[in-house]
Amino acid sequence: MVKRLKLNEKTLREAEPKPGVSYQIFDTEVIGFAARVQASGARTFTIDYRHAGRQRRMTIGRWPEWSVTAARERAKELRRAIDEGQDPLAARDEWRGAPRVTDMIDRYIAEHLPKLAKTNAGDQVSMLKKMVEPAWGNRLVTEITKSDVAKFLDFVAEGRPRPCKAKPNNRARKLQGHKPTPIRANRMGEVLRKMFTLAVEWDWRTDNPAQGFHRRIEHARERFLSPEELTRLAAVLDAAEDQRAAAIIRMCMLTGARVGEVRTARFEQFNLDYAIWSKPASTTKQRKIHRVPISQDVAAIVRLRQLVVPRGNPWLFPGDTVGQPVREIRRFWAKVQKDAGLADVRIHDLRHTFASLLVSGGASLEMIGKLLGHSQMQTTQRYAHLMDSPLRAGVDTVASLLRPRPRLVHEAAQDEAGVMFHDAAI
Repeated sequence: MVKRLKLNEKTLREAEPKPGVSYQIFDTEVIGFAARVQASGARTFTIDYRHAGRQRRMTIGRWPEWSVTAARERAKELRRAIDEGQDPLAARDEWRGAPRVTDMIDRYIAEHLPKLAKTNAGDQVSMLKKMVEPAWGNRLVTEITKSDVAKFLDFVAEGRPRPCKAKPNNRARKLQGHKPTPIRANRMGEVLRKMFTLAVEWDWRTDNPAQGFHRRIEHARERFLSPEELTRLAAVLDAAEDQRAAAIIRMCMLTGARVGEVRTARFEQFNLDYAIWSKPASTTKQRKIHRVPISQDVAAIVRLRQLVVPRGNPWLFPGDTVGQPVREIRRFWAKVQKDAGLADVRIHDLRHTFASLLVSGGASLEMIGKLLGHSQMQTTQRYAHLMDSPLRAGVDTVASLLRPRPRLVHEAAQDEAGVMFHDAAI
């Protein structure tokens, strides 16, 4: 016979465990609500019910973590849901099996990031694992709202304290104040938007909470070297002891290529007969083969490297590690900055300078975009304002053609004076 009692704290304390078996004490107030006494002495609250003809049992919680009163209130809520035709046990199992943000991040990294450039993919992994996962990792994908995204991007934009690397003694480093990082917040928003777009495709949710996120204002860095600065830079490169690194900088200046593309260049990519450099998709940011013409100066650098690099080595600039290209030239560039007096100039600014010189030479934005390998025209538009100079030259050319000759100007002035004298006489 089923044992029924008015469950209370005293009842559970006095319930004696039976060796080798467990038993239930059903409550007289809520149908199906019971306290299960284990052979080990543990006591848990459960609710038994039937759904679609099946007998179901759902555990509410352990005693004494759950008091009898709290467990009974929860049993009443579940009983009402059962009477409405719901299956709370199935709903809980579905909730437990529902994808969480951690699952979404792992799938995004496994399926989408391999399609991107290695540097870009690594940066996104860092953002997702170090920032998104600690904040949202255990939450359900369906729980994230537009408000959550906005608050999180506000947090990213505020920045975080960073160690002061200017201190010579590492032990004495102190944390600097918060440095705002609005651009980082924009990049994070783009990653979240793409990830939730894929979550919609995976049927993990029906909308994208990161769609239309608030984008912070970005001020694109525009640093172009003047002719005098280029002369100083060329002199420092000529006098540099490390001519391998100097040649990398020269190629960046002469081609507008990214430093990573130059570092990983291989001899097989250059056709010196036709003066063409074919960059493979694996090294370009746009993940496409990029063929660009090269000048005779660049061809001369390649021929010189053919004489210097041991035969059989495929790298234009082989590194100190056997079988690998040069990994980084940051120390060399820091010395160049100091010697040339270009403290605020980055290597990437050489790319901008290359584009500015093209504009000054009358090149169109479309041509510049093709030479730089831009996949979107809006990226090239940043150089549009530089076109004022050739445009002004064109306007001046037209003006010079229409400008009156000195003799005609003198005659026109005399005629105008005569008209004025005639009018005055009248």
